[in-house]
Amino acid sequence: YENPWTIPNILSMARMGLAPVLGYLIVEENFSVALGVFVLAGVTDLLDGFIARNWANQKSALGSALDPLADKILISVLYVSLTCTNLIPVSLTSMIILRDVALIAAVFYVRYKTLSPPRTLSRYFNPCYATAQLKPTFISKMNTAVQLILVAASLAAPVFNYVDSIYLQTLWCITAFTTVTSAYSYYHYGRKTVQVINNK
Repeated sequence: YENPWTIPNILSMARMGLAPVLGYLIVEENFSVALGVFVLAGVTDLLDGFIARNWANQKSALGSALDPLADKILISVLYVSLTCTNLIPVSLTSMIILRDVALIAAVFYVRYKTLSPPRTLSRYFNPCYATAQLKPTFISKMNTAVQLILVAASLAAPVFNYVDSIYLQTLWCITAFTTVTSAYSYYHYGRKTVQVINNK
């Protein structure tokens, strides 16, 4: 049982809240403001990780799931929005969303399997009951970084006029490769990425 209201967790939830704002700005093609809000979201990501690493009382099992979940929600909204404005290909966005949906489904399954009886809905969705801590693979961390770099580059493309750049298209290929590799790493090292806290 742990306190869910830590600073890193609040920052992660704030990042989730910024996702629809960014989506709206991108669809409206307000790329300059969207780029600024994206930088703000990136700052919250850096801050929550820094605080969790350096203050023990701010680290939580919930945070180990909430931080990557916030990243996935943000990335999914960004990629769909950028695809709607023809800045990222549909095939790449589909690949990323399918991977993230599979990972989120796996997280819900792990939560169910590690929650001690009685497995009621109130206990299942109660963030105070910590049952498992998630440890992302190295390639998954790299993949998230590459995906965010592509988002930043795509947002900046119409602002700085390099929408048809070969470098941007090369970044699409790199992102596709790291996404597939990351998905395989979770399949291969699945059990090692979950640390059960209490299965009594």
